[in-house]
Amino acid sequence: MSGAHRAPEVAGDSRVHRLDPRAKIAGLLAITLIAVSAPVDAWPTYVACALVLAAVAAAARVPPRAIARRARIVLPLVLLAGVLVPFVRTGGATSDLGPFTVHEAGLRTFAQLAAKATIGTVAAVLLAATTTAPDLLRGFDALKAPRTLVLIAALMHRYLFVLGDEAARMRTALAARGYRPRHALKAAPAGHVAGALFLRAHARGERVHRAMLARGFSGGLPRESRALGAADVAFAATIAAVLLAVRIAA
Repeated sequence: MSGAHRAPEVAGDSRVHRLDPRAKIAGLLAITLIAVSAPVDAWPTYVACALVLAAVAAAARVPPRAIARRARIVLPLVLLAGVLVPFVRTGGATSDLGPFTVHEAGLRTFAQLAAKATIGTVAAVLLAATTTAPDLLRGFDALKAPRTLVLIAALMHRYLFVLGDEAARMRTALAARGYRPRHALKAAPAGHVAGALFLRAHARGERVHRAMLARGFSGGLPRESRALGAADVAFAATIAAVLLAVRIAA
């Protein structure tokens, strides 16, 4: 695996890093579910979720810059889906923004969407930053997630880097042959490369599948029987209890 394609975990040895992945999945998923289920204008719930995430990040010693760097990949795309809400949802006071009319109810809905999207994204970033990909997969499998989806994710994580390296080598080969596209009419070689990469990926997948069957692959990941520790239970239960209390009160 090349350095350019390494998994994006933040190195660390904090108490959060050492927690069982099932506890971290349950705790951070609880934050997301409570935020998503909160009604409009339930800002105390959103603030409580944000404070809990900040506490988890501080305990895990994950720097804010690392969280922001990863969140900015996904969060703008999520917010882009709701950018038209202030213009199409009517209700409340209105303001003119050039040829468009902005409604107060639409602004409230967009603010709620932005808060929920931010909380969910940061929770996912913290989970990935404190848990290695193999541990995440084992955690989801232990929590009875669909085994087919877990297996697909495991194979994707393992071989996506291989295909990325293959694509990088093919790109280097194109550059070595003087390929310098300056307009769309010269993009045909890139299409040929994409087709060749697809065929190579399919052939590699067939070889890998036969090798796995030859080694006794039974269609799933091996499951480990490990009991949750007191710290694991306390982590998930404390997050759920605190936020549920705030959610009910709000």
